[in-house]
Amino acid sequence: MKYNQLQVSANKDRKRVGRGIAAGGGKTAGRGTKGQNARTGKKLRSTFQGGQNGIVTAIPKARGFKSLRIPAQVVYSDRLNDLKGNVDNFTLYEAGLITTPFHNVKVIARGDLTAKITLQTQGASQSVVAMLEKSGGKFEKTATPWPKSAKQAETDDKAA
Repeated sequence: MKYNQLQVSANKDRKRVGRGIAAGGGKTAGRGTKGQNARTGKKLRSTFQGGQNGIVTAIPKARGFKSLRIPAQVVYSDRLNDLKGNVDNFTLYEAGLITTPFHNVKVIARGDLTAKITLQTQGASQSVVAMLEKSGGKFEKTATPWPKSAKQAETDDKAA
């Protein structure tokens, strides 16, 4: 006999227990013998552990508010002095200042910023904007870039 010639039904009927010895699921009907779980009307909380408070006391109550927003990646202004021209998320990523170019980036003041650059990120502190304008550069607020889908990257490769 071959595998594709087997006559097997896909849906198996459920086993009806408690219908006598001959039916195969009689007497205790799969509940074992005696004990709390063998009785009818068993009403236990899902957290019940035989009288000890193990799981209930181990997990803290969820109090307060937990934000699902991913915090912005921080870049300090003194790290931008080595860069030139337009500085965006991808430039900062290539310079090793941020972990991914696809999340919000905020530049915060630390030290002096003397480079003449056009900063194109999602945020910058007021003191950084003032330092940029003083050095002859400027700040442009931009949207967070999205990663390209596989289909979009494929069409870009064909066009190039």
